[in-house]
Amino acid sequence: MTVSAASDVYFDPYDIELNADPYPMFRRLREEAPLYYNAQHDFYALSRFADVNKALVDHETFSSARGAIVELIKANIDIPPGTVIFEDPPIHDIHRKLLARMFTPRKINALEPIIREYCAQSLDPLIGQKRFDFVADLGAQMPMRVISALLGIPEDDQEMIRDHANAQMRTEAGQPMRADGFVTGELFEAYIDWRVDHPSDDIMTELLNAEFVDEQGTTRKLTRQELLTYLNVVAGAGNETTTRLIGWAGKVLAEHPDQRRELVENPALIPQAVEELLRFEPPAPHVARYVTRDVDYYGQTVPEGSVMMMLIGAAVRDHRQFPPDGDVFDIHREQRQHLAFSVGTHYCLGSALARLEGRIALEEVLKRFPEWDVDMTNATLSPTSTVRGWESMPAVLP
Repeated sequence: MTVSAASDVYFDPYDIELNADPYPMFRRLREEAPLYYNAQHDFYALSRFADVNKALVDHETFSSARGAIVELIKANIDIPPGTVIFEDPPIHDIHRKLLARMFTPRKINALEPIIREYCAQSLDPLIGQKRFDFVADLGAQMPMRVISALLGIPEDDQEMIRDHANAQMRTEAGQPMRADGFVTGELFEAYIDWRVDHPSDDIMTELLNAEFVDEQGTTRKLTRQELLTYLNVVAGAGNETTTRLIGWAGKVLAEHPDQRRELVENPALIPQAVEELLRFEPPAPHVARYVTRDVDYYGQTVPEGSVMMMLIGAAVRDHRQFPPDGDVFDIHREQRQHLAFSVGTHYCLGSALARLEGRIALEEVLKRFPEWDVDMTNATLSPTSTVRGWESMPAVLP
């Protein structure tokens, strides 16, 4: 399927201007080109909720094994074992089960007082000031400290680990991510060596000692490279998306002061506000898959070997799933499945942690700062082709 010369429906994940506000184009894609083809970058895209939802579940047709980012799939590089997000069943299920042990409901719920304390340490020094930054002062701090504590990263090294994870996703403005920048966790080698002799109550120690049955039926422990890759994936996923969620909360709630006031007056509404924030501004607005067989959409054939981009950011605004208008932010919206944490095999393992962090962050912010405006002239959008969010979201306090 090609876009006719007469059509100006256009989506390019590297287009800075488009990325600043992709939603008007997402709406047009859903209505005018529900199967879209970008000839310049040679990928297809789905934008309607039903199509994206079904395709994400169909891992046999839409494979993650070559990566979940257009650049990685096209580079056709060997993906290191243990990169759970870039694997298909059955090996994916084996590796995921191992990680799932680290994210049980009991372990996540036990983090609440720690998360609250980290928020307090970030926010209390700002009381009485005229400004604060949702990202620099909170979003880039609390999730980093939580995931580092879970992993077993010493406090002195936490910012370095966060910056390393963020740098892997960064792109130069308007440019694709470099596939050779996809690294495999060598940064964690010193910590592993230390943990061998100094075990602790953390994910690193658990993974070092965990035994599992691999795809060959062999009972074994993780290899060193698998362990490094695991740690790299968890560190990156644990930092980036919650940071973006907190940045979006600052902007969206400033733009909807009446709904923000409701949250101040009734904090019990905060969990559903977090869900609506995730739907309205999903931190990961698209994900890509390798097409393993010819597949038809809207009278067109997507050939085997293509790259299919699932436009989650378009799907979560689809009025067919979120009537009457998915482009409206409404904390009272009837709760329906959104795709901010994906769906099916690759449903986000850290979703419960992200929700907990989002809820507590909002509770603690609203408790101290019930009103704010955002300074959009000094806000900066993060340049990446994988996640969408703010590197800086300054708030002006009354």
